Amino acid sequence: MIKYINARLKETARIEFWIVTGCIAASLLFDLITIARTGSGAVASAQINGIPIPLVQQTGSALTASLFNHVITLLSYLMLCFYVSPGFESKEEKASNSLFVLVFITVCFMAGIINIYFAALLAIKMLFIFFNRNQQNKENALYHEAALLTASFLLVRTGMTYMSTPPWLYNYLIYNLPVAIVIYLYLVHRLLPKSATRKHPFLYFLPRLLLLSLLSTLAIFGICKCFENNANGFMGQMGQDFMNQLANLNLIHRLKEEDILIILGTNFFSVLLIIGPLSLSNYKSRQANHVEEIKVLKTELGKTDANLNFLKSQINPHFLFNALNTLYGTALQEDAERTSEGIQKLGDMMRFMLQENMQDKILLSKDIDYLKNYIMLQKLRTSTSVDVIIDTQIEEDAGELMIAPMLLIPFVENAFKHGISLQNPSHIKITLHISGSTLYFDVHNSIHIRSENDPEKGESGIGLENVKQRLMLVYPQKHDFTIRENAKEFFIHLTLQLDANN
Repeated sequence: MIKYINARLKETARIEFWIVTGCIAASLLFDLITIARTGSGAVASAQINGIPIPLVQQTGSALTASLFNHVITLLSYLMLCFYVSPGFESKEEKASNSLFVLVFITVCFMAGIINIYFAALLAIKMLFIFFNRNQQNKENALYHEAALLTASFLLVRTGMTYMSTPPWLYNYLIYNLPVAIVIYLYLVHRLLPKSATRKHPFLYFLPRLLLLSLLSTLAIFGICKCFENNANGFMGQMGQDFMNQLANLNLIHRLKEEDILIILGTNFFSVLLIIGPLSLSNYKSRQANHVEEIKVLKTELGKTDANLNFLKSQINPHFLFNALNTLYGTALQEDAERTSEGIQKLGDMMRFMLQENMQDKILLSKDIDYLKNYIMLQKLRTSTSVDVIIDTQIEEDAGELMIAPMLLIPFVENAFKHGISLQNPSHIKITLHISGSTLYFDVHNSIHIRSENDPEKGESGIGLENVKQRLMLVYPQKHDFTIRENAKEFFIHLTLQLDANN
């Protein structure tokens, strides 16, 4: 058991756990000693139906009750530690069990099982869990707010023990406040969101609010009848003994007829005129904040789109200049045949850039066609050199997979830019393999030191840096990009998880 606790709790939580457990154990020990001492010199004055209760039975009953109360207190604290706290800290888990724990603690406190000191301690623990919650998990908004309101109620109720509270306020806090909290949570998290989907939200909301006011008033009336002074026989002798115990613990006051009428009237009108409008105002405020968050996200998304478009526009002119230089070199070497072929390939590529490149995603097969056209253009330039080896292994069966356009070409462009020399042996190997929805792309090329008068010496280009940025923006957590380089060779490996065309 100790190993389990130490494994589940962090260091500070473990220290807190053993301190609280020690306090509960010390309180139980103190109670047992007090009961034993009191019992040894007490007079058996308690009676049931006029028959005195034996002293041993009285003492045994007190010991059992004290043990039971402390066990329930410890159980409540354990549930907060091992059920409520992990649920509130989780990013995805729904903390549905926390609602039961909160209701259980409140009922035990109101029934006198958990004393006011430990109720305050549990309330502080609830607040600590609330302020350490994961605010990104919107699914737990109801449970977060329920914990905050429950803790507040327990602290207010505990504070009333040490303050002089007017009877009407005392009764409101005891009977009306718990009901108001339950109705508020139901309105904000259930009824109002449902009303918002209706054609006339207010007409849908108002009758149901009125019905809640009536039903809650009837429920409080039934509870109040149990506490009424003239309720003898209403619950039987056992029920009366239980009410006497709550009154002795200062958890309830005996109610008169006029007290009940005030409580019922206060509940009906406070739900209708205070809780309802307050819930509506709070819900509208949260919706406004939600709309504002959406606007901010759309603005950020717009900036991201603009950034992507800018990166694309950087790639296109850069490649066009390289292609024109290639055609110019080819034209110097021979007459129109090879040049016309190059111009045809370039025309296909320009159509791709003007039409497909402006889309967010295109068919992978179209991007592969663009890649092959580019390689064919470069082969026209290098075909006269026997020392240049270009090896391509490109699968063409891409199915219906989609890819961001112009994502692969910078790697190939970089290979031809830095890996080909018409004066020195050079090699480029390009491999594209598709397995299911995963793309494997490798480019391996030689490296040549540029001459001192080369205008692009020392310029690394914009292609690879752009691709890195685009991969992070478009394929977060869906790509693996590796670069390896030495003095003579350069290698890149890219793995992409692609989506199918819907």
